[in-house]
Parts: sequence; structure tokens; C-alpha cells
Amino acid sequence: MNNGTLNKVMLIGHLGDDVKMHYFDGGNCIGRFPLATNEVYVNKTTNEKITSTEWHNLIIRNKAAEICEKYLTKGDKIYVEGRIKSRQWQAEDGSTKYTTEIQVTEFTFLTTKKETESFRQPDNKTSYDAQSHALPENDLPF
Repeated sequence: MNNGTLNKVMLIGHLGDDVKMHYFDGGNCIGRFPLATNEVYVNKTTNEKITSTEWHNLIIRNKAAEICEKYLTKGDKIYVEGRIKSRQWQAEDGSTKYTTEIQVTEFTFLTTKKETESFRQPDNKTSYDAQSHALPENDLPF
């Protein structure tokens, strides 16, 4: 149940690397990839343009992860929606490590190098709802 709070993230950025897959017993899998968003601002004293890059660690699951791995490569542009998830773990040296990840719930390909006409919609975007795990029939990538 929603208690009046909201955890929702929307990002448009470029992949900093290919999608890395991890498979579990039982057939489930997750894909991980870094996404870069850029902010451009002007330094008031020197008047030069500065680009500041923020890196986001994205996590995507199962069928959606497989689709991303198949069609996305480093440099591709993607729109994602998801939620922020923080986790911690023990490193080998005994210290506690923390990370913040974006769990992707929906995505839309904006530009992909591996574009295939059969998978593309007429408006050149491919949308996928990672929660319903369903693509419209005519958009199935196989």
C-alpha cells in the first residue's frame, strides 16, 4: 500500500558500457549498466561551458534485461523510469560498502546502434514496460 510517499526516477542518458548479465539458478537474471546524464553550465568568471556528468547504476530484471542486452550497446541513448534502491554489503576487507541503484521499471530506446527494422515502431522508439513483462504482439523481438 502507498503511504503517501513516492520513489520514482526518470532519466534520459547514454550507456557508459554494454549491459552485463548475471544469471541465477531457476532461470531468473538481472542486467546491470551505467547510465550517464550530462548537465551543462557556464562558469560565471571564465564564461566557459562546463559539462558535469552524473553516473547512475541501473538494474533491470529478467525478460526486460535480456531485451536490453540484445539491443543496447555502449553509447546508446535510452529513457528509463524506475525507483531508487540502496543496499550495503561487506567487502573482503571487512568494511561496509554502500551503493545506490536505479531499479528500472520501464524503458524506451531512443537511439540504438543495433537497430533492426522488425523491432522498431514507426516513430523510431521502442517502449517496454518492465513490470508487465509484455511487449505488444507486433513488437516481439523474435
